[in-house]
Amino acid sequence: MSNNLSMSNNLQQQKLTQQQAIAVERDLAKFANTMDSLVRIPFTKQGVGADAALSTVPFAGDIAGFVLTLYAFKKAKEVGVPAAKLTPAIKWAIADMLVGFVPVLGTLIDIFIRPSRKALDIVHQHIRDEYQVQSDIHVVHPFLHESLEQKQQNSAFWRNPVVSWLWLHIPDILGLVFLLGFVLLMVLGGQWLWQWLQNL
Repeated sequence: MSNNLSMSNNLQQQKLTQQQAIAVERDLAKFANTMDSLVRIPFTKQGVGADAALSTVPFAGDIAGFVLTLYAFKKAKEVGVPAAKLTPAIKWAIADMLVGFVPVLGTLIDIFIRPSRKALDIVHQHIRDEYQVQSDIHVVHPFLHESLEQKQQNSAFWRNPVVSWLWLHIPDILGLVFLLGFVLLMVLGGQWLWQWLQNL
């Protein structure tokens, strides 16, 4: 009875605050981006990261990638994700390592398995359920979110909601500017081509 009580107390002591849980998930998001989607394949949602790069080194690279992926499971444990929930992601990590042993084809398939990203998805759902964290900006833009948090400690300017929102959405704003610029160039190019055809 006393053992059960002390185990219950330990579990309560290990429970993180909401901010701590967000920080852990953000660290995992940064890691998952580095491992699985550091460079995005143009016109797709698919990325390529360090895991795929490591798999180009026969055997040793795949084993190193698997060992690094264990960090994702360590982070999941920090926020209290039950082992049963992590089992599918662990299986994917093992499959990722074994498939990587196959030359060339293994490296190509490796790009799409993304075990760290799968672990992040499990952690994200767990944090939503257990810590009532509804926002996912710290996962979508983890590096910007961490940078903003540091800036906000030293300056009231960065705590302004409008400034914070603009900072966190820099990639979206730049993407929109690029898209608008691309459309404008297409329109101007189309007009120029039309005039050129008329002058023939």
